[in-house]
Amino acid sequence: MNRKIKKAVFPVAGFGTRFLPATKAMPKELLPIVDKPLIQYAVEEAIAAGIDTLIFVTGRNKRAIEDHFDVNKELELALRSKGKNEQADMVRNIVPSHVECIFVRQPEQLGLGHAVLCAERAVGGEPFAVLLADDFLTDYAPGVTADLVYAFEKTGTSQLSVMPVDEANISQYGVIIPSSDGHGVLGVVEKPRQDEAPSNLASIGRYILTPDIFNSLRALPAGSGGEIQLADALNLHAQDGLLEAISLKGIRFDCGSVDGFMSATAHEYSKRLKN
Repeated sequence: MNRKIKKAVFPVAGFGTRFLPATKAMPKELLPIVDKPLIQYAVEEAIAAGIDTLIFVTGRNKRAIEDHFDVNKELELALRSKGKNEQADMVRNIVPSHVECIFVRQPEQLGLGHAVLCAERAVGGEPFAVLLADDFLTDYAPGVTADLVYAFEKTGTSQLSVMPVDEANISQYGVIIPSSDGHGVLGVVEKPRQDEAPSNLASIGRYILTPDIFNSLRALPAGSGGEIQLADALNLHAQDGLLEAISLKGIRFDCGSVDGFMSATAHEYSKRLKN
């Protein structure tokens, strides 16, 4: 199997209900951390890891994401006519010319596993990355995705990023059963109760997956919340010795919550002031 990771999937079909009414007509992935939308940070992380095909799994009212990564000649011309060439270049170069964007639709929101499954045709038979924009990762270069890509290229085994989580919050995550060597994963438990969590290591929204994950997802019954859970498919791969974990480096903010989003914004803005 080819071990080069050239494709990344971005599940962006969610409603973003915790940010209403701001997200009534605007995707939450376009909410800005200072002056750049959440999804662009994730895209830049993927490109820095050598990925050149970006697959966005979208839903209804998500057309603005496609527009953000598309060419806008009218805006560029307007900026250049006013001598704002730096801003025009910024708009033009949101995605480098060698990078392709593909948009596929998730017709119903049936879980993260279902969203990944919707990207199967675009992914083809290649290993691929998955990045969740809600998990805003900063203060580490070349980035968490690059670490996962490097690990996968060495072993050919699916990879996921993990970090310690406080016991009080552990039930919000997919939690791994780590192997004794600290790298292998023996199992993944989706949103366990605090007293049933097998460890304090939670899976954070960055993955490198082999294409056989699609067969596992198709065979899954509905899991937690009545949805097709990616964690359940990962658990099957872990039980077969086909999953490894990499400790997350840098700082992570949960931008699926208002508190996390505001903390990320304050953190990034303070960095700008120092520079």
